[in-house]
Amino acid sequence: MKALVNSLSIFRIVAAFAIIPAFLFQMHWTLFVLFSLAGISDFFDGYLAKKYKVVTKIGGVLDHIGDKLLVINSMIILAVVMRMWFVLIPIILMVSREIYVSGLREFLGSQKIEMPVDSKNGYFSMAKVKTFLQMVSVGAFFLLIALGSSITGPISGKALLYFLIALPYICIWGLWLSFAASWWSGGTYTYDFIKKIKKLK
Repeated sequence: MKALVNSLSIFRIVAAFAIIPAFLFQMHWTLFVLFSLAGISDFFDGYLAKKYKVVTKIGGVLDHIGDKLLVINSMIILAVVMRMWFVLIPIILMVSREIYVSGLREFLGSQKIEMPVDSKNGYFSMAKVKTFLQMVSVGAFFLLIALGSSITGPISGKALLYFLIALPYICIWGLWLSFAASWWSGGTYTYDFIKKIKKLK
């Protein structure tokens, strides 16, 4: 089971790089499917690791690297495609937050202090909510791009038409909600960082 959990994290790392050529060669459905599978793997590796008690340090490192690479690479792609302020602003600030929190962790790591994800509320910690919203919003954007590239004629079905009308709103609201959750959890990490730093004095 440990090998399976680590394999899911490794798959996410590979997928984070694989979405780049998928984007460059305009393989929009491949981009969407790869990102979706990687996002699903993020849930299952954490769930299986806790359920079967196979949480390891190397697994935590792989999971952390996979998450950050997938989020940052996908958001850079999204920023290139959707050059609008209401997309660019939350993306820039969320990528900045990821770098900021990684910096806090790196400093504490140099002091032999860990700063793990808040797990007091299980899967409903703000960091988990942030990751979930990022996966949903970015995935919705990639789906919108894939549908936009494949639908060339008039839309006959009402269900599909309503879905296409609603999808951009899901993308935008999801992105801004993930931005809010991102900086909320960033504030939590900052508070935790300050408490740990005071103990060093």
